[in-house]
Amino acid sequence: MKQLPLQKQKEQEQINPKSRYQLVQKRIPILSRQQWIYVSLGLATCVLVILALRPTPILVDTKLVERGTLQTTVNAEGKTRIKEDFVISAPVNGRLDRIKLDEGDLVKKGSIVARIDPLPLNSAVNEALGKLAEAKSRRQGVATLRPKSEQLAQARSRISAARANQLQTEAKVTQAKAALKQARHDTKRAKELAAQGVIPSQSRERAELDLVTREESLESATLAARAATKELEVAQAALKVLQKEQRDPDYLLKVYDSQVASIEAQLAKLQDDASRTNIRSPIEGEVLRILQKSSSFVSEGTPIIKVGDPKDLELVIDALSQDALKIKPGNTILIEQGNSDIKDLPTNFLKAKVRLVEPSAFTKVSALGVEEQRVNVIGDFVDPAVNFGDAYRVDVQIVVWESNNILKVPLSSLFRCDRKWCVFVVKNGKAERRFVEIGNRSNYEVEVRQGLGEGEAVILHPNEKIEVGVAVRSNKKNS
Repeated sequence: MKQLPLQKQKEQEQINPKSRYQLVQKRIPILSRQQWIYVSLGLATCVLVILALRPTPILVDTKLVERGTLQTTVNAEGKTRIKEDFVISAPVNGRLDRIKLDEGDLVKKGSIVARIDPLPLNSAVNEALGKLAEAKSRRQGVATLRPKSEQLAQARSRISAARANQLQTEAKVTQAKAALKQARHDTKRAKELAAQGVIPSQSRERAELDLVTREESLESATLAARAATKELEVAQAALKVLQKEQRDPDYLLKVYDSQVASIEAQLAKLQDDASRTNIRSPIEGEVLRILQKSSSFVSEGTPIIKVGDPKDLELVIDALSQDALKIKPGNTILIEQGNSDIKDLPTNFLKAKVRLVEPSAFTKVSALGVEEQRVNVIGDFVDPAVNFGDAYRVDVQIVVWESNNILKVPLSSLFRCDRKWCVFVVKNGKAERRFVEIGNRSNYEVEVRQGLGEGEAVILHPNEKIEVGVAVRSNKKNS
């Protein structure tokens, strides 16, 4: 632009304001009303195009980084178990009467829970008492005797009688063996016929009872044969004593003393067995299981009833051996009472304490067929074990680490990038990626040691649409 001469510039400056306004008005063209409408519509169209072309923020779920309590747990399965249960067994051989109790019945300490027929034992006691009286009478008779010729003859007669008795008892043993063989054959045949439904089960039971009786008869005959042999030996020894020491009866006294001692020992055992035919409960509790309900012949040591106190429960948790390394006595155990979230801990979990981590592991096959080494963790209930019984399955969480002032974020906000852990942070309405260093974790949250600050908002469940710099908008309902 050409500059005006100095004189013309001064003249132009001297023009009055009104003239200057008129001059400007001449230079600016005046638009009509219709033209102003067109201009306004054009500006509005431009604004709408700009807004339409601007990217729409992605709606995301966010969570603020906060400080709070964090727990690291070991999840496992286990079962409840009564701390002290007792299996009551048959103390002696005999016929057990039918059990009148049912599962769940209360029993007191010392109350009779089962009974074995005492008649055979009482008969054996009476027989032993008779033998004992006979042995004592013989001893008293020997104490006043002196060996004479007629006594020698009597001793020889006693030997003959003992030998005859021995032969007789041996014959009875042979007879009892034959009867036992026949009884076994009959029992086998009765079982086969009963299995085919040809004969009733009572016939099979009678055959089995007859077999037991024949076995007892054989045993009794064998014992009698042995006793007869002993009596023969005693008689022979007595004769030798009379021949060598006709003036000294002390040896015979010792013989009868040994017989008396033997019979007394046998009698003591029989009396003890007879006193235990009434089977009593060792504790106060409930009948957990009846192992032998019906009446039948039982051997000594046969389990009959299981009793215990169902209120005195403990936990048996089989944890993986690598997890057991983290578990220590005193750790808190959280017992799930149904499908619940960890946030509902105060109302949906029962508490227990670890009492013992067993020192020995065992092999268990998992549901996938993989052999795993597991360790039993024993725990005691802290809260009342309401609605739990013996051998109930439980899902537990064992707290192995806990802190109350930890900077934490949800696990769902983390993802891997460049072999590190990362999160997306919402900053100024856009997604910003951060590398973070994490520490201890729970089932739902993780400790942040570096990379985030308290109060920052992280994006949960980031997908492929979330990139650095992408505009995002927080879903306040889930924040």
